[in-house]
Amino acid sequence: MSEYIPVLISLIIGAVIVGAMTNLNRLLGPRRPSEIKGTAFECGNEPTGSGWGRFSIKFYMVAILFIVFDVEVVFMYPWAVIYRELGLFGFVEMMTFMAILLIGYAYAWRKGALEWR
Repeated sequence: MSEYIPVLISLIIGAVIVGAMTNLNRLLGPRRPSEIKGTAFECGNEPTGSGWGRFSIKFYMVAILFIVFDVEVVFMYPWAVIYRELGLFGFVEMMTFMAILLIGYAYAWRKGALEWR
């Protein structure tokens, strides 16, 4: 359990710093509320319409596909670090993993999930 004491100390120091920065901003920051400061800011444009607009499903499909194929890189990095230690077994396992991802990519492409019409 003593190995975790430095981690606990780091977490406590981080929490103290975050708490201090947040509260110092409240205590020392200027307080001059106005109607202009209270309005929503949309890239320099006046806000129009409802804030609860509907998004196309294509946005969500792109996000999900990005996450799926981004996870591939997360698993490939540790594999590349210990590639020589794993030998042929590790190579075959990673090629199997990449083949499954490639099949998923081909399926998404064929279904038109990557088309932006």
